Amino acid sequence: MSKWTVVISGRQMVDELRSAPDSVLSFVEAASDSIQIIYTMGPEIHFDQYHVDVVKSSLTRSLVERFADVQDEIDSAFKELIPVTEGADVWVDDIGFLGRNKDYRDLNIEFTVDVIKAARTINRFPDFLKPLAGRLFTNVESQIQRAMRHLRPIIEDRLEKDGQYGKNWTGRPNDALSWLLNLAEGKQRTVRDLTMRILSLNFAAIHTTSMAFTQILFDLAANPSFVPDLRKEVEAVMVEEGFSKLSLHKMVKLDSFIKESQRIGGNGAVTMTRKVLKDFTFSDGTTVPKGNTIAVANYSMHHDKIIDAALFVLVASRVPNFARPPPGSPYKPSCASRRTKTTATVAKER
Repeated sequence: MSKWTVVISGRQMVDELRSAPDSVLSFVEAASDSIQIIYTMGPEIHFDQYHVDVVKSSLTRSLVERFADVQDEIDSAFKELIPVTEGADVWVDDIGFLGRNKDYRDLNIEFTVDVIKAARTINRFPDFLKPLAGRLFTNVESQIQRAMRHLRPIIEDRLEKDGQYGKNWTGRPNDALSWLLNLAEGKQRTVRDLTMRILSLNFAAIHTTSMAFTQILFDLAANPSFVPDLRKEVEAVMVEEGFSKLSLHKMVKLDSFIKESQRIGGNGAVTMTRKVLKDFTFSDGTTVPKGNTIAVANYSMHHDKIIDAALFVLVASRVPNFARPPPGSPYKPSCASRRTKTTATVAKER
């Protein structure tokens, strides 16, 4: 209710948005406004985001080393939950040591859902009422306390050993907690602060991966003619390479399928959301004042008739020998894709 969201389209404007410096158009500030981080996760997470560097650096460098652990966690989740036909949640624990504790797993899933619900409610209020709405409609403190009951013994033990032996002691786990402690200083090295960081990292991982995975499953179900080729590729790579980070790079058909699933289905009507920190003028003369938000018409651009030849015809053109759909049976958008269409390309006042 306190600002406009300006929705743009066209390659020229998208390139200008993408190349604008963070000091002018900020993704971080846009995300903070969208989920109202100050009220849903706490001011510490909003004003001090050092945990973001953990994802950019430590997590990326550790993917190969932790790949077997991730595979083991996925195998366990599938065995436990895939047979269930209703209400199943498949979740992989980013921190690596509590993923199979049911209450801790439920906590992280509930925290993610609660944050989204609370943010939607708070965003209905003008800025001057948001502090009051944040106190009335969030339960962030109770969630933090619940998480601390699980994490306190682990965090305190890690802090004690780091204090005694430094950061390179034998047997120190290569997990999210250690990555955070490598960067944390002063008040950042408290049980509460570290717990909040872990909750926020899991929040960022859960809703994005679960939405993408669900969309891919919908697209597979809606387009079973592509399953044989994808299965054949995966099985061939697994026989040759086993299951590793390198083997995933060789699954080019699967990679193209996933990319196109996300292109056509995506996670919403708009993407590349940025908050305007300084008045911004596009090359066509359009000026968006400071304080508003700019986003790209994701769904509308990817479904423009000029560029939207059927989804998996594009997959076939990118990957040699990829079987095309039988004549008369073009790509069918999944139910998730069809739902998104109703909210595409809307410029609205919030």
